[in-house]
Amino acid sequence: MAKLSIVTTLYRSAPTIEAFYRRMMQAAEAIFADVEMVIVNDGSPDASLDIALDLHRQDPRVVVIDFARNFGHHKAMMTGLAHARGELVFLIDSDLEESPEDITLFYQRFQRGDCDVVYGVQESRRGGWFERISGALFFFLVSRLSDQFLPPNTAIARLMTREYVRSLIRHRDREFLIGNLFQAAGFRQVSVPIEKRSSSQTTYSLGMRIEMAVKYLTTTSTRLLYAIFYFGVLIFALSVTAILFYVSRYLHSGIGVDGFTSLIVSIWLFGGLTTLILGVIGIYVANIFSETKRRPYTSVREVYRAQSDVASKVVRVHGSHP
Repeated sequence: MAKLSIVTTLYRSAPTIEAFYRRMMQAAEAIFADVEMVIVNDGSPDASLDIALDLHRQDPRVVVIDFARNFGHHKAMMTGLAHARGELVFLIDSDLEESPEDITLFYQRFQRGDCDVVYGVQESRRGGWFERISGALFFFLVSRLSDQFLPPNTAIARLMTREYVRSLIRHRDREFLIGNLFQAAGFRQVSVPIEKRSSSQTTYSLGMRIEMAVKYLTTTSTRLLYAIFYFGVLIFALSVTAILFYVSRYLHSGIGVDGFTSLIVSIWLFGGLTTLILGVIGIYVANIFSETKRRPYTSVREVYRAQSDVASKVVRVHGSHP
């Protein structure tokens, strides 16, 4: 039977990591004879690393990857996937909002043999009215402005073949949202409905959510730039039409344009429009700047594997193969 790699990340995960480990391994062992768990500590400031290392000492199947600092959830997931060795890889958060027992559902769907990836989709968005409305607005904007379709209400949990994971970790984007890379990697992907529980307070603040939305659009969308161009053409055409109208009226009836109101409004309008356009272009330029620096965007301080009596100290570029 194929080996399964479970990949998860840690950030302020001390309250849930032990329960996650027990439930996840129990569910996985009911299906797979050979299981490993890859745990990535994303610079967590609490006791998450100590707990993960205790699990590693108790169970040699647990692999712990300790970052030199916090690099972000999505980059941590990509690095964990690069270290997974199983023929099948199950990616899931350790906060227990996604049920570890769902792996049974994922594997049953995978066994039909018509897909390379089975990913979870929330039947309904969790949270209050603001979170639901803001989430719906995000997916509406993405569907209208992004170059690539992003399935709405997708969860992190997904079961993937090794071939798909190899394709996924070949991406070298420095600024990205992992949901976009999931789709960009291709292969046959199918969804299954799951329930996502609100068992812990989210680490994504409103500011972080807005930043993610802006980053997603400015790293995946060329439509936004074309929309700005066509909007500029429209403004130019309206301006020329207005000028021709006032000149024609003056020549035929001698009626001019008096007062400063129209002038001030025009200055504010075009000044604000210019600032907006320059701001959007500036974000694109900032993303280009980040991509061209080609820095390794995750720095692994130590990797704890059972094959070695001591921790192997490495610093790797993200996306390197295990």
